[in-house]
Amino acid sequence: MGIKLYLGLAVLFASTFALAHSGYQHVMGTVTKISQNSITVHTTADESVEVATSPDTKFSKANVAVEARELKVGDRVVIHAKKTNDGKLVAYTVQIGTAKPASMSH
Repeated sequence: MGIKLYLGLAVLFASTFALAHSGYQHVMGTVTKISQNSITVHTTADESVEVATSPDTKFSKANVAVEARELKVGDRVVIHAKKTNDGKLVAYTVQIGTAKPASMSH
């Protein structure tokens, strides 16, 4: 992996932990299902977690705001969510990972 990727991941994780300490939880992993009101993620802890979305959920990719429809099954995500009184997670932000371009061999 290149140094830019490591630096990008370091910034991503630093912001993740900062938000986690301010009452938000983070859900990191791969999107396995998308519905109109939720995203299901296979987490890095090998669990399946469903996170509700709302009209206020903000989506971004490469630090640029995008529409929810940009999210696809198979995308890597970091979701910052708050737990409601009934224990349900609701996404505040969804950061969509960017794939490293495939290298071409000759």
